[in-house]
Amino acid sequence: MKIINPVIKGFNPDPSFLRVGTDYYIANSTFQWFPGVQIHHSKDLINWELVERPLNSKRLLDMTGIPDSGGVWAPDLTYSDGKFWLVFSNVKSMRGAFKDTPNFLITAESIHGPWSDPIFLNSNGFDASLFHAPDGRKYLLNMVWDQRNYLHQFHGIQLREYSPEKKSLVGEPQIIWNGTADKITEGPHLYYINNNYYLFCAQGGTNWPHQEVVARSENLLGKYEVEPGDPLLTAMNTPHNYLQKCGHGSLIETQNHEWYLAHLMARPLHHPNESLIEPRGWSPLGRETSIEKIYWDEQGWPHIVGGNAGSKEVIAPTFVKQSSSIAKQTKIENFSQDKLGIEFNTLRLPAKKVGVSLTDKPGKLRLYGRESMSSLFNVAFVARRWQAFSFDAETAVNYHPTSYQQMAGVANYYDSTNYTAAYVTFNESVGRCIEVLSCDAEDFTFYLKEQAISIPDNVDSVYFRTKVRKESYNYAYSFDGETWVDIPINFDSLKLSDDYILMKYGGYAFFTGAFTGMFSSDLTGGKLPADFDYFKYCEL
Repeated sequence: MKIINPVIKGFNPDPSFLRVGTDYYIANSTFQWFPGVQIHHSKDLINWELVERPLNSKRLLDMTGIPDSGGVWAPDLTYSDGKFWLVFSNVKSMRGAFKDTPNFLITAESIHGPWSDPIFLNSNGFDASLFHAPDGRKYLLNMVWDQRNYLHQFHGIQLREYSPEKKSLVGEPQIIWNGTADKITEGPHLYYINNNYYLFCAQGGTNWPHQEVVARSENLLGKYEVEPGDPLLTAMNTPHNYLQKCGHGSLIETQNHEWYLAHLMARPLHHPNESLIEPRGWSPLGRETSIEKIYWDEQGWPHIVGGNAGSKEVIAPTFVKQSSSIAKQTKIENFSQDKLGIEFNTLRLPAKKVGVSLTDKPGKLRLYGRESMSSLFNVAFVARRWQAFSFDAETAVNYHPTSYQQMAGVANYYDSTNYTAAYVTFNESVGRCIEVLSCDAEDFTFYLKEQAISIPDNVDSVYFRTKVRKESYNYAYSFDGETWVDIPINFDSLKLSDDYILMKYGGYAFFTGAFTGMFSSDLTGGKLPADFDYFKYCEL
């Protein structure tokens, strides 16, 4: 049996890997998308199902106004004392010298909750994790950020004891490791194995030079010795490897005493004009999650089976005797329940806070128009991840605007400065009509203008389809759901990627991936509703 990577497709980075008995869990970062943290479950390490998104209320997570790629960074999921422990950052700002990175802890007896109120831990760095020591004590680790721009931003990996009784950190913080010469060390996870403390860390940034390194010590506070030779994991020196950007790993031991590492990675597509981009390509699906098998050498150091660049196919655990094949995904949501399907997300706030209702018009998804797609505060946008390089996404919207400031339809979105949309609006010369726009690094283009597509008076619902075909995508519309017309505007899917945004803006953070979904904006402030009949996502 083989594990086929990536095991969790689409934007699902920074995996925290956990085994509880025969159940396996991976928790991933969600950044500005709500609910916060995605938790997938598996019994065989091959097939993974999204089962929970624990930060699902404003009580647990408030991301009002946080920047693009802020919010929930690098959750850490552990199990001890009969309950799950989840540590996460809620990053408030990150441009310039400063990063505001409060870290929190919540707990639950079941992976499905209920989860406790958040306990504030600290805010001097990010990628916090919890270590349950053999003696029963608990310690928080995180990288420490140094805002003094005349020094290196990485100040070290910090350890400080956590008291469950006091619900706070206690004692003095200790810097236990200063990283390697590469610096940019983050994502610490600490393990106690064979009488040694093993510190697994990411380094090298989150792009092509990304890595996972290991250091160990006989004592909790160090001194930590770095594993000799190459990093445990990196595709930095293998530009044609199927997996790229490999790093930020998390370790587990199976019930059969085999070892596996979950890590983030990306699958780049290549642009037709190679001179425009880094030759490895761009990754519109964002950073995904893969799993590698680990072996230990005679000196007690871990290594990746098959080489440290990471592999598309990995040997499955010996306890797996058979497993079903992984089919291409087709999902139709008819909005027949009183809550959104688990694959849907909103921006920064819970669905009800941004004008989403499944009860005001039973059987429909009603979006009350809010702010524009460029806002960081109140956007009526319900979307799901791109999880394949080729797919169709389809919906139908009943919407009757009377102003050009009212818009509802479909969008493909990377962040508030990079998205496209096809939508129903109003034009003084055409009336109710279809328009298409793009926001390319805050450069706006409205394509149809006075040639906007007029909607017949007898048509209530307008059907929209997004057609993604690897490097490009376009929109189509229908007035009856059967006869479709392509809108002859092709968009570059690679522009909805970390790589493109980094190229456009330079050296601050971009960490997400492409989403597709339904939106409604009413810039008059009237909150005009748009009713969506269904949403179909079909991988090709």
